[in-house]
Amino acid sequence: MLGGASVDSAPPSYKGHRYPVEVIADCVWLYHRFPLSFREVEELMFERGVIVSYETVRRWCAKFGQAYAGALRRRQPRPGDKWHLDEVFIKINGERKYLWRAVDADGTVLDILVQSRRNKDAAQRFFRRLLKTTRTVPRVIVTDKLRSYGAAHREVMPSIEHRSHMGLNNRAENSHQPTRQREHAMKGFRSVGGAQRFLAAFSGISPHFRPCRHLMTAPGYRTEMTIRCATWDQITGAAGQPAEV
Repeated sequence: MLGGASVDSAPPSYKGHRYPVEVIADCVWLYHRFPLSFREVEELMFERGVIVSYETVRRWCAKFGQAYAGALRRRQPRPGDKWHLDEVFIKINGERKYLWRAVDADGTVLDILVQSRRNKDAAQRFFRRLLKTTRTVPRVIVTDKLRSYGAAHREVMPSIEHRSHMGLNNRAENSHQPTRQREHAMKGFRSVGGAQRFLAAFSGISPHFRPCRHLMTAPGYRTEMTIRCATWDQITGAAGQPAEV
């Protein structure tokens, strides 16, 4: 999903970077996991004794964010056969755009796409992209009552069951909440391409560190987070590296 390499693909290359892997990975993690600015990440790292500029943090996030997110997605299990699709508007340089999102029944983000419209053509484009990136076909899709979904469904995936009901699509709507929080913290996005790149990385990294806490006991939550942090170290290449800066 949103990637094509094997689960065992090697971590990205850090050749030419004078900072240790764990510093780079920590900065990318902080920026995508919490509603922080690049300057705030710089300040947090300074408190830890690491002197790094916010511009360097920005370049690291741009270079490694999507690579990390893709590696995490490749470790996810096969998506469920019930997909929830939804779209919300976002402001980019003062203009209204639409963020299309698909999640499975477990809330795993399957794909996102920023588009200028929410008509039939936009829905078809998202459907085709979704089928291509997931490389699988759902048993049923659930959407709200936007007519564009029905028109696109009849042309792109007519054999798949389509359920259109406002009350059935809370799964996808809830998935937008972290994006809204992040959009507010960033005071909006600057460009369509920038929004697409950031949200593609954000939707892969942030959920990895957000297990369903309310469904777990405290020991179970700590165990799950230990596993997820170990996975992060593996995909970034920080596992087994010395802890010194």
